Amino acid sequence: MLSEVEALKVKALQELAAIRSGEMDGWRVRYLGKKSRLTEVLRGLSALPIEERRKVGALANETRQAFEEAFAQKSQSLEEARFSAGALTEAIDITMPGRLSPLGRLHPITQTLNEIASIFAGMGFTVAEGPDVEWDYYNFTALNIPEEHSSRDLTDTLWVDWEKDKRFGLPLLRTHTTSVSARVLTYMKPPIRVISPGAVYRHEATDATHSDMFFQFDGLAVDKGITMADLKGTLYEFARRFFGEDRQVRFRCDFFPFVEPGVEMAISCAVCKGGGCRLCGQSGWLEIGGAGMTHPEVLRKGGVDPDEYTSFAFGIGVDRLPMLRYGIDDIRLLYGSDLRFLRQF
Repeated sequence: MLSEVEALKVKALQELAAIRSGEMDGWRVRYLGKKSRLTEVLRGLSALPIEERRKVGALANETRQAFEEAFAQKSQSLEEARFSAGALTEAIDITMPGRLSPLGRLHPITQTLNEIASIFAGMGFTVAEGPDVEWDYYNFTALNIPEEHSSRDLTDTLWVDWEKDKRFGLPLLRTHTTSVSARVLTYMKPPIRVISPGAVYRHEATDATHSDMFFQFDGLAVDKGITMADLKGTLYEFARRFFGEDRQVRFRCDFFPFVEPGVEMAISCAVCKGGGCRLCGQSGWLEIGGAGMTHPEVLRKGGVDPDEYTSFAFGIGVDRLPMLRYGIDDIRLLYGSDLRFLRQF
């Protein structure tokens, strides 16, 4: 039995010396496992004579301890060898330039919306939001737009196929954020100063200055004693802060059903500097929105007494603002996916 244990010890240590990392677990099972020959020797000691039992038991325990120590040392040496090899193959060359991770950024339209909100917040306005899918009532009826108005036609408005509500009519994709102003008049009490930015939808062809989906923001102020001078002063201040002191602003009479009187606001073209180009239709000016004194009937439908309060309102196309500021001659660039263009902002 002693010679068998000695032979087992020599054989096991020789195998361990030549072993690789993937074979370590198999060696452990063969020589240190519950079914290993060494374990069987230890379990069979009771059947041996007492003198032989002592010698075999001592040698078996000594051999087991030697196996465990040799296994631990071999495991450590293999781990160190693996780490050294990995360090050599994965070492960082500190002389190489670093790799720049691409950074995300806000879309120019989002940047413009944030700047608009900041400018009007400085003038005491808050931001109000409403649903993109709007009721006929808030988009048209509450804004003094009659049933026979052309903007209600399928050729102008994207209607939603849904049941008609007895009070609010049919749903549609809102054609202007003025619908939010109609909601504000219903749910807020004067004094009111809000802007309502958001996406709007029109059934129209896409070209350099028009899109079937674009962004707009409306403004509404309701208080006692508000005049057209307050409206012009507010919009002049906005133009000064957004475009700078050198840009010219023009107001011309225009008609909108929800204001009386109404005006069209235009900014001098940044591309041609007033000389005329494709962007401005050779006029030297680009219309950015309409404005005026809120129609008394709109105030009444919102529950505001027009004999006590006056109001002004305006609506401006957000997309045209960066076009005017940076001289962009095609609105479709803002909604494309050309990163060479978008990274400029």
